[in-house]
Amino acid sequence: MKFNWGTGLVIGMLSFMSFILYFVITMSTDQKYSYDLVIEDYYKHEMNLQGAIDATANSNQLETPVTGTKTEAGYLIAFPKNLDPKAITGSVFLYRPSARQLDFDMPIRLSSSNLLIPDKRLVGGRWNITITWEYEGKNYRFEDEITY
Repeated sequence: MKFNWGTGLVIGMLSFMSFILYFVITMSTDQKYSYDLVIEDYYKHEMNLQGAIDATANSNQLETPVTGTKTEAGYLIAFPKNLDPKAITGSVFLYRPSARQLDFDMPIRLSSSNLLIPDKRLVGGRWNITITWEYEGKNYRFEDEITY
């Protein structure tokens, strides 16, 4: 068999297609490269988007915003002091982008204007925190990315 440019071209195309096919199969079958949705009911969640936008706008109109700081005891969330803490209801959701099993949700129960997320619940690294709460019939929302 004589090796000419046509044979080389066919061999080159076949080797390139094999290379691409190998990576497609590897990426779709290997658990190391698995991908998860950020949330399970994505489309259902998107239907509530306008409510989240309105709640964020309400939060931006507060005299003093919600703040969060890292302390030795954990992550301290400070609500505005001019609001009655016992009238605030809602939840705090912490999302860990790198490890879904570390995500957790906790209800807001305040006796003062501060809420402490204990240090033992938080692993070092990046977290997305979403606080949704209601005060006097008005919804509020606070989102932040923290590195703990």
